[in-house]
Amino acid sequence: MSGDPELSAFVREHMRSVWAVELLLLLRREAERCWAAEALVRELRASTNLVADILAAFERSGLAVRDDDSCWRYAAANPVLDGLAARLEAAYRQRPVAIINLIASRTDPIQGLADAFKFRGEK
Repeated sequence: MSGDPELSAFVREHMRSVWAVELLLLLRREAERCWAAEALVRELRASTNLVADILAAFERSGLAVRDDDSCWRYAAANPVLDGLAARLEAAYRQRPVAIINLIASRTDPIQGLADAFKFRGEK
């Protein structure tokens, strides 16, 4: 990833986990589809809280939008973000370990361990 500092910065800023990468790429692949959060949970085999947290972060950062029916879709706020998402998709397909290592390198190991054992009830 050292060859693409913009992509590295994008990953560090917006991808807190591999789940986030997988979710973004799923939304992007099916950009015309509006996803219920529950459908995304099933598709990714992830927890409700995890998916909800990622979607909220994507909404704040201009990568996804929620419509009036509370369904989600990919909607990059500008062409730069869309281009970075496309580059992430290509890099993740060609060099998934490099992306995973980049995500892991930005995470505080102690915080990661604490987060792994965090229990949060349904919101």
